[in-house]
Amino acid sequence: MKLLVLVGSPRRAGNSAVLAESVRRGAESAGTDVTLRFLDDHIGSFLRDCRTCRLPNGECSIADGFRDLFDDFLACDGVVFCSPIYWYGLSAQTKAFFDRTFCYYAASHPRSAEALAKMARKRIGLVLASEETYPGAELGIVHQIQEFSRYTRSDFVGVVRGSGNRRGEVVHDPSGPTLAAERLGREIFIRKYSDYYLETPRSPTVWSLEK
Repeated sequence: MKLLVLVGSPRRAGNSAVLAESVRRGAESAGTDVTLRFLDDHIGSFLRDCRTCRLPNGECSIADGFRDLFDDFLACDGVVFCSPIYWYGLSAQTKAFFDRTFCYYAASHPRSAEALAKMARKRIGLVLASEETYPGAELGIVHQIQEFSRYTRSDFVGVVRGSGNRRGEVVHDPSGPTLAAERLGREIFIRKYSDYYLETPRSPTVWSLEK
């Protein structure tokens, strides 16, 4: 299985990066093929008006590394988004990742059907870093990733949040977010996921009672 870890912070030694490395460590311990990318190495521009800036062959004309990053995304079986919380939302780099995908799944792209098919049915994880511990600070982001996951028929399997201000300070968070991030990476493809609808057939138990 292939896991893509996307870091939405420009700080290579920041708290988001520390948590992302924990995800990678956990995934590799489970034998997962892991790719970790810092988004600002690949995204140099926000989404433009595709009707005016596409190349004659339908490809995106923005000359940065997003196409390669998007190919990594299409090829993976799961992705963990690691972002700092800025103004109670995702970082601009992380939001730009979602926005830029539009160019490739829009009907005006020559291979949009392929992109749509490969964007779907992934395992999704979310890792957040914030200065404050206020629980509500993450709610808007969790909702956005939840809706992205449901829109793409993906499984949103876990959220980890750590607190810290100085770079790397998250390792001192007594709630243990680095261990939780490592566990998320290790379990991303095996963690139980259920999201019931009214008519969903289901067992009367959630967890097996067998020892």
